[in-house]
Amino acid sequence: MRKDIHPENYRLVAFKDMSNDDVFLTKSTAEAKETIEVDGVEYPLVKLEISRTSHPYYTGKTKLVDTAGRIDKFKNKYKKFKKEDKKEAE
Repeated sequence: MRKDIHPENYRLVAFKDMSNDDVFLTKSTAEAKETIEVDGVEYPLVKLEISRTSHPYYTGKTKLVDTAGRIDKFKNKYKKFKKEDKKEAE
């Protein structure tokens, strides 16, 4: 490998999925303000909202989306802008 091609802050960083507390280590240049201890070693910590261990696509868990409820909410919200039928006007 060529020398001096990586940035100086390229180091092991702990990424923590906040939804399920899963922590994994990988090399990164990500900025971190906090640290975490993993197996007795302290690493910079980057918090994630979602990762491979909590994302529905990777876990196989899907959320049920209430499309009928969404349609009803939309119709109720914009009901006042609905044009009157010609039959009702007569």
